[in-house]
Amino acid sequence: MLPFIRSDLAQFTAYKPHPSSDTADAVATQFDRLDTNESPYDLPPELKEKLAWTYQQVIETNRYPDGGHETLKAAIADYVNESANLSSSAVTALNISVGNGSDELIRSLLIATCLKGEGSILVANPTFSMYGILAKTLGISVVEVGRNTTNFEIDLAAAKSAIAQTQNPPIRVVFVVHPNSPTANCLTAAELDWLRSLSPEILVVIDEAYFEFSQTTLVAELLQRPNWIILRTFSKAFRLAALRVGYCVAHPDAIAILEKVRLPYNLPSFSIAAALVALQNRQILLASISQTLTEREKLIQALSQYPAFQITPSAANFIYLQIAQNTALQNLHQKLRQSGTLVRLLPQGLRITIGTPDENARTLNRIQAAVTNLAF
Repeated sequence: MLPFIRSDLAQFTAYKPHPSSDTADAVATQFDRLDTNESPYDLPPELKEKLAWTYQQVIETNRYPDGGHETLKAAIADYVNESANLSSSAVTALNISVGNGSDELIRSLLIATCLKGEGSILVANPTFSMYGILAKTLGISVVEVGRNTTNFEIDLAAAKSAIAQTQNPPIRVVFVVHPNSPTANCLTAAELDWLRSLSPEILVVIDEAYFEFSQTTLVAELLQRPNWIILRTFSKAFRLAALRVGYCVAHPDAIAILEKVRLPYNLPSFSIAAALVALQNRQILLASISQTLTEREKLIQALSQYPAFQITPSAANFIYLQIAQNTALQNLHQKLRQSGTLVRLLPQGLRITIGTPDENARTLNRIQAAVTNLAF
């Protein structure tokens, strides 16, 4: 360990994207990539052509990007209002901050709330791993509670106890996902009541990365709660995973703080242009959602026929498959990879992204073959 490096970093393992994130390898071996919750559909050719024209004719690569994001913020606010059935002035650009993916926004929130020993965070596992990873890299304590093993509701008794007992430093931020990844369940009425009951001194971060698939949002309520922040992304339904654009919706005072800790010019000009094109053409891009939801139900119905599988309802673009035997889980994951389907292996289950109809059909056939060979 180099002598000038923080001592606690020696205990960390660098985050490594799932192996299939090596796009060249995945394409060369013709994997069906159902492991990273991306859209299976690329941008339509006409939109790529429009972006190519923008790059050639509008973007000056010798100039810095628009560091204020005002045009993009206004377009996002318009979409947020429209999708939540709010008035056109309910959410404005003052309620929006834009990040290099949601990860940057999460990191900015942690910097703004918990550094210098002022706070710790609460997460309910299993959930999106980056909350804990980013907190630990900043030297911020992570308090973990579990979930109900049947419906994956947060263990609310444990969460309440953790908040009451964690004092040095106190819990300053609670992260929840709506719907949760990897378990695909939305927040329940009991969970929402608990979030509403939290002290205004605690920041509630509600990650709605999969909103376009769940069509369930808390934006309207957030407008009355200054300690709530909603995260969103262009990486899923809007098909821009390669361009890393995320945003959050919050009280203007919270946004002003995020702008203080945001890196200047954090979004490249091309990413800004792509997000604007995606919003302008959202009817085209979001039209694929209905097919994804249909395919999701087909997969759930087909996989539920296997007695060894436990499939929970999903409000996202993926499903969560559990098997009682951990060895069988690992074997199924390996068999699928060997036959050409990549899914995400987690400690207690497999997360399977909904792909195209052809990808899903191949995956079902491969699962059927694996189940036969493995004798579940």
